[in-house]
Amino acid sequence: MVVSVRDVAAAASVSVGTVSNVLNRPEKVSPATVERVTQAIEELGFVRNDAARQLRAGRSRSIALIVLDSGNPFFAEVARGAEDRAAESGMSVLLGNSDERSDREDAYLELFREQRVNGVLVTPVDGDLAALARLQNAGVPVILVDHEDAATALASVSVDDVEGGYLAVSHLLSTGRRRIAYIGGPRSIRQVADRLEGARRAVAEVEGATLEMIEMAALSVLQGREAGERLRVRAPGERPDAVFAANDLLAVGALQAFSLMSDVQVPRDIALIGYDDIDFASATVVPLSSIRQPAHLIGYTAVDLLLKELEEPEGQHERTVRFQPELVVRESTAPVG
Repeated sequence: MVVSVRDVAAAASVSVGTVSNVLNRPEKVSPATVERVTQAIEELGFVRNDAARQLRAGRSRSIALIVLDSGNPFFAEVARGAEDRAAESGMSVLLGNSDERSDREDAYLELFREQRVNGVLVTPVDGDLAALARLQNAGVPVILVDHEDAATALASVSVDDVEGGYLAVSHLLSTGRRRIAYIGGPRSIRQVADRLEGARRAVAEVEGATLEMIEMAALSVLQGREAGERLRVRAPGERPDAVFAANDLLAVGALQAFSLMSDVQVPRDIALIGYDDIDFASATVVPLSSIRQPAHLIGYTAVDLLLKELEEPEGQHERTVRFQPELVVRESTAPVG
């Protein structure tokens, strides 16, 4: 049996309006009445219908976060940062996983719009931000996360991924490697394209250096293993002597492929560097060099920026925040010889 506000009012011998005041504006009710209504709520096991209350108010206490892959430790840490900042303001975070698919991203945007969330944080699947711009124009603040787009008026929190790609490949070149392979996901993903651009810049600065792009279907361990296997079965003279993976999951998969057979060793035969510096990167069989992003801070800052947008939609606060990546060197890129 569902207990209603009327049931609570009858049990406490007060009006429905008084129960509503106790739930929403207790300062307007005498302490004795608050205590009586509270006791009735506890005895009856009443649970308020928060969704209905939010619909009446035209807003909620929730923020939506849509990420490319909720199983990726990087995005898990972004979500932690978002939750920590939201909790400080008495709000919650609803998480959606687009799984790097535009149709799922669109479905989540529609769902969260119907839920009347306070705002949406999203890492877009591709460069088509028309749906996000429409959502913003409809009065729902949108913050791009780990993504920046100068062509739109959308606020953003990102990392300079071009610089990150440059750092990764410059490091590989500094160890004497010259045949670089870049294992990435779909180039429609902005981060993949930006990291490739940075890699190309680094290669262009060193005479005799080459860069091969290996585009995979997803940014996952399984796809990294497949890419690594393709490289492993090549003749020694046809393999790259270094690999830059667009994220640590791809790097871990490539390392697994190389480790299956003793004829390819990291870093003796192929140096390997990833991106994100997830916790697991330092615990692999050969600790991975990586490009570190402040994942927790990205999520935290995104919510902070959203709250400022809610408080001052036309305010002069900063609307574009860009962090700088950091090179973390471990055994997987150790110089040879």
